Amino acid sequence: MFVRDLKKLKSFVAGDKTILCELFNPLKEKMELRYSLAHAIVTPGQITQDHMLKTSEVYYILQGKGVMHIDNETAEVEEGRAIYIPPHAKQKIKNTGKNDLVFLCIVDPAWRSEDEIVL
Repeated sequence: MFVRDLKKLKSFVAGDKTILCELFNPLKEKMELRYSLAHAIVTPGQITQDHMLKTSEVYYILQGKGVMHIDNETAEVEEGRAIYIPPHAKQKIKNTGKNDLVFLCIVDPAWRSEDEIVL
């Protein structure tokens, strides 16, 4: 059984400057998943760096509000919204709120650093 407690896991700053904590990644542990799942935080006023993934990605906003940029499109995002990011799309997200923007990242197939390009 795989159970993760976010409070006991180590976070790191990803290449795009998001604070990430990987919850599940089948490339790092023996589990039968195609996707990886990470918890992400963008602090107030911050924007992630433009980046692209070779794989598809979904953000699910848990708290806060911001503006999502995918290629030439933008959309306001807030708690309860899900965003699909297609493979090879240029993306970034800005926290426009007064509190942390917190979201889940689901990457399919599972996230690998070599599949991410920071622009």
